[in-house]
Formats: sequence, structure tokens, C-alpha cells
Amino acid sequence: MTAAPEDTVLHRTENNVSWITLNRPEAMNAVTWAQRERVIALLADASADPAVRAVVLTATGKGFCAGADLRGGPATGSATGSGGGDRVAGDVARTIRLGAQRLITAVLDCEKPVLAAVNGTAAGIGSHLALACDLVIAAEGARFIEVFVRRGLVPDGGGAYLLPRLVGPQKAKELMFFGDAVPAAEAARLGLVNKVVAAEELQDTAREWAERLAQGPTRALAMTKQLVNASLDGDRAAALAAEATAQEINMTTADANEGVASFVERRSPKYLGR
Repeated sequence: MTAAPEDTVLHRTENNVSWITLNRPEAMNAVTWAQRERVIALLADASADPAVRAVVLTATGKGFCAGADLRGGPATGSATGSGGGDRVAGDVARTIRLGAQRLITAVLDCEKPVLAAVNGTAAGIGSHLALACDLVIAAEGARFIEVFVRRGLVPDGGGAYLLPRLVGPQKAKELMFFGDAVPAAEAARLGLVNKVVAAEELQDTAREWAERLAQGPTRALAMTKQLVNASLDGDRAAALAAEATAQEINMTTADANEGVASFVERRSPKYLGR
């Protein structure tokens, strides 16, 4: 019997943090269609819910996400699971656009800061799922693998978009051309990971960071995320115009007023996320 989506993606909200946990440890959390849709929906819910002010994306077992579930056929939304049969021109592009790319875009566009707590191997779309997050904490035994070349495939799930922005084009090509496993410590040195911790410290460290984010000025963080992401795609004039607009909008929030008032009154701010 196939597990229900609720069982393969665990979810809870604690202290204004939405915890999204991939839960197919027997498959190293290779992502299925049902998991993908559940994660996308939970990220959309996090954006819309004022009570959620940060998100943690993690997994159970030894793997963070081993890529797309190859047994899932075209519904996995990855080139590795695009199937065969009567496929015609356009089917693969449509599958990836509606699948793997939607998943990565859901992380990038989430209006709350998203933190990845990478407990183990992150390969293929699993690596891109982690790298799309705003902050990445990895256990010492975690590895990141651009596995596509090993299967004769072009990277999907936004890999060729994300990696050059994190490590530069030359290093991105090296990682994608050879498909070598990058240990957590090396990933941190390259700038793919913010922090590496012992496996037993991963959840506590992720909780500490996420709850710190959840106590921050949520709307300002959302607009900061949007500005940083957009700055890598546009020119200087567009970036400065977006910054001015974000400042204009943010100064109408209660948290901005609280931040200024707390500074003037020489006290710690108490942000409400509004």
C-alpha cells in the first residue's frame, strides 16, 4: 500500500516556524509526485499564513533527497523520471516546467525565509532543493552531488541557474561536468552551505536559526529576500528601483515603526511579523 502524502511529508508548526520534513528514508527521500505537490502547497501556505514567519526544510534518515523517484514515471517532474513510451516533442520540457521547476520556484518565491537542514546526501533535484533555500545548514556527513552527468542528462530543477550564482560559472561547470560528490565541509568552503555541524546538532541548530528568523521583521525579510534574488537577474537601475520600492512599502509596516522606536528608546525591538 502506498503511503499517503501526509506520511511522506511530515509537517508541524512550532514557535512560528513551519517544519517540512521529507519522510521516505527507505528511498533516501527520492522525491515523488505526491511529495513534490505537498511541499509546494506547504510553502504556499507558509507565505499566506501570518502565524508562520520562517520555514525549515529537512528530511528523515540518512538522505536529504536522492533526487527524483525514478519509479514515479513522468509525474516526478524531472528529466530522470520523464519516462519513455509514446513521448513526443515537448513532453519532457512540459514535465520539467510543471514539476521540478515548480518545486524550486516555490522555495525561491516563498515569502518567508526558508532554511535547509541537510541531514545527508542531496543529489540531483535534491541538491537543488537545498541550494534554493535562503540559508543552508548541513550535517558533517552530508554530501551534494550534481548526479545528472552520471546518467547522461542535462541538469534540471534550476541547477544551471542556481549554481553559477553561488560558486561562479567555472566551478559550477566543474561540479556539473564531473558529478563528483562534494562533502559538507567543502560545500561550506565553496559557499554552497552557511554552516556545518555535527549530525546530532543539526536539528537544534536549525531550530535556533529558524526561531531567530521567526522573531525578526518578517515583511522586511521577505522583501530583502526578493531584492537579493532579483539583483542577480537584473541591471543596476532595476535593482535600485526595486530597493526604493521595497523601502517605501516596508516603512508602512508595524515592525519598521517598532524597529525605529526601539532604537530611539534604547530597548530591544519586539517584532510581530506585520
